[in-house]
Amino acid sequence: MQETPRLQSRLPQVGTTIFSTMSALAQQHGAVNLGQGFPDFDAAPRLVDAVHLAMRGAHNQYPPMPGVPALREAVAAKLFKLYGARYDAGSEITITAGATQAIFTALLSIVHPGDEVIVLEPCYDSYAPNIELAGGCVVRVPLTPGTYRPDFELIAAAISPRTRALIINSPHNPSATVWSEQEMLRLVDLLKGTEVLLISDEVYEHMVFDGQLHQSVARFPDLASRSFIISSFGKTYHVTGWKVGYVAAPAPLSAEFRKVHQFNVFTVNTPMQHGLAAYMADPAPYLELPAFYQRKRDLFQAGLQSSRFTLLPSQGSYFQCVDYSGLAPELTEMNDATFCQWLTSEVGVAAIPLSAFYAAGSQARVIRFCFAKQDSTLTAALGKLASL
Repeated sequence: MQETPRLQSRLPQVGTTIFSTMSALAQQHGAVNLGQGFPDFDAAPRLVDAVHLAMRGAHNQYPPMPGVPALREAVAAKLFKLYGARYDAGSEITITAGATQAIFTALLSIVHPGDEVIVLEPCYDSYAPNIELAGGCVVRVPLTPGTYRPDFELIAAAISPRTRALIINSPHNPSATVWSEQEMLRLVDLLKGTEVLLISDEVYEHMVFDGQLHQSVARFPDLASRSFIISSFGKTYHVTGWKVGYVAAPAPLSAEFRKVHQFNVFTVNTPMQHGLAAYMADPAPYLELPAFYQRKRDLFQAGLQSSRFTLLPSQGSYFQCVDYSGLAPELTEMNDATFCQWLTSEVGVAAIPLSAFYAAGSQARVIRFCFAKQDSTLTAALGKLASL
């Protein structure tokens, strides 16, 4: 057989993600999988029915490149209702093949070779590879250790004449922190007078707890005017496998975004767009989501109260981080990746080490659980974790 030509990897440091590794380990050991961030319960039957009706209604060919007009109009209406922001559905809303594609396309549309993009660590694992594939340079700024709040002095120090963009994420994956209004106003002041663009990853926008408001970039005109705002129907409606999201951006940014979008995906699944548009006519599913997930958070936290885990605040998203440094010495001596492997194989619960969200790892003894699960799944996991 002819030998395959050698190639130079575009991403030489990238291997199998920790999410795939831990899910495979969980399956191997029959563990309860609280690692990867996806629900183990079904979508609303009414949403599935809406997609079925769209398929039966002959909505099975290519939609317009930016997305089905009815869905873009529904997104624009939601942004105005929730955040008071007016986006033109025709020129400023684009439907994407999930939020990850939206982030990648936004970066490809604005980053030139040598441009710098600031990320705040720990961060979602696609950010840095996306920047590198776009030819940019990743500039890593740590969030405040322990609290995971933004350090504006460090962010300011990282901005240079080569800075093209800053990526922020609230509610935050993996820490479950939520940016406050005061922090958003600090960001307004920080970016004022610069040419820095903002990519705001808001996929957990409808999962904010304890009466807080989600401080979308859309609420702040000075930020919205320089921002790509990205969200996910998959996260909001429990259909992560559908891979449908959207980006809202001013017309000049959207025009550049669509130049790339038309060549890397062109369009997004037609019947699902029509189904989502019909389902969005009722705002109750996303308006009720904070209470839905807060109840699951509270159930999970209550089950861990008697353990020797230290619970970190979970202000939003569907994640709960815990510090395991209060456990037995033989366990606290393990780094977080080793501890997660042990937890999966010996206790029967899979989690994700927080070091996976840092380029150089982390010495903190912190791991992340996902509570977007059926109550029975959470109860089963808590029963196993009680042994600790």
